[in-house]
Amino acid sequence: SFGNYAKFLETPFDTTFFGIPVTLPIHVLVFIDTVFYSALVTVITLILAYPLAYYLAKVASPTALPTLLLLLFIPLWVSEALRAFAWYVILTFNGPLNQLLLSIGVIDQAVRWQQGVLTTYDAIVIVLIYCYVLFMLLPLYSAIQSLDKNQIEAAEDLGSPWWRTHLRVVIPHSKPGIASGCVMVFMLSAGSLLVPTVVGSTRANWFPQTIYTKFNDSLDWQLGAAYSMIFLLLCIFFVILMMRLFRVKLSDIAK
Repeated sequence: SFGNYAKFLETPFDTTFFGIPVTLPIHVLVFIDTVFYSALVTVITLILAYPLAYYLAKVASPTALPTLLLLLFIPLWVSEALRAFAWYVILTFNGPLNQLLLSIGVIDQAVRWQQGVLTTYDAIVIVLIYCYVLFMLLPLYSAIQSLDKNQIEAAEDLGSPWWRTHLRVVIPHSKPGIASGCVMVFMLSAGSLLVPTVVGSTRANWFPQTIYTKFNDSLDWQLGAAYSMIFLLLCIFFVILMMRLFRVKLSDIAK
């Protein structure tokens, strides 16, 4: 019923946005945090994956390409659960990451990564990027690989600097791959339950955790279903937004 959807707007909570104090319903706040940090994961994976995809598609030699792709696929041989628990060990207070940074003098004292250095979601963002960067890389690689290299050479012969060649030639051709990768990474990140549960702190609440709590702990299936529907509508809205932003059709993303 609509009463379950109305509960999404109950339980006001005082917080701050960019230093401005605001009052929002607690579940709306969790929803906004999940959307924001999922979008952040999407942007960072795009920044990391684009140069690597271009290198694999246009720079790497054909003989070395199978080995490079194999090395990239090795993490997928291990389940996401094991990778999440491995990162839990890496990010612990006395874990190998702190020991490495202390030994090379980057930090003066151990950092509680899971409690957050910049935000309370630092550990979740780091692990989500690691888990889903390949879902951004592969559509980008496929899109860039289909670009005729003669177009890049023609742009260079006409005096175009490297950044303009990418801006005017490579990126417009790669728009379907970018849109597809962004949609997949955002939906996987926003819908992740395992990673936030394993590496997140008690102050970092992910919206799928809220849905899981309603179903499993509170046994309130009606409310959990309502929150799931809200999440589904978000995913549909994001797909439409990415299609409009990159001016691609659903058939282009499906490719």
